[in-house]
Amino acid sequence: YQLRWCTPAVEVDLCGHATLAASWVLFNKLGYQQETISFHTRSGLLTVSKNGDELCMDFPAKSAMKIDTPDGLLAALGITAGVIGVWKSDDLIVLVDDKTIIDGLNPDFNKLAVFNTRGVIVTAADNQFDFVSRWFGPQVGVNEDPVTGSAHTFLAPFWAARTGKNVLTAQQGGKRKGALRCVVRDDGRVELHGFARMTIEGIFQL
Repeated sequence: YQLRWCTPAVEVDLCGHATLAASWVLFNKLGYQQETISFHTRSGLLTVSKNGDELCMDFPAKSAMKIDTPDGLLAALGITAGVIGVWKSDDLIVLVDDKTIIDGLNPDFNKLAVFNTRGVIVTAADNQFDFVSRWFGPQVGVNEDPVTGSAHTFLAPFWAARTGKNVLTAQQGGKRKGALRCVVRDDGRVELHGFARMTIEGIFQL
């Protein structure tokens, strides 16, 4: 299958949500009989396999480079303390030392939109999960996404390096949250495991 992804504002190179949704529809509504689906995309060949109700997305892993904190970034996020550092990958990654900082975030999206990045992630270690995060992307027309699969292609390796684990549990979101399991493989790939369910069904007349 060919697969492309668009936010309300732009076309993007990778989107986990929509890949999961497309796979779920193929497996559960359109009668796809194989255990693995292959998608040709702007990020190369991606596969999604199923194990019972769980789906596994096989994505390319990405790295992150530590940078100086961009001027105005923390003010736009409303963060005044607790920042360990900032890294850059497809998104800017702000690492903080307490998950309560993430829970209380209320960004100024107009100020956040000026930064030259796809989105901005704030992440921290957690007692229940290996790491938690929130993702903001006013640059691409999505103020906040509850779970951003594509961001975990670099968040998972980032936290694998910090924890020494290659299998990690993650939770993302503010008022809306989602959880996933990440497997960082030695071949430069990241597996994202999770579940999906249908919430709306209809017909478009074009």
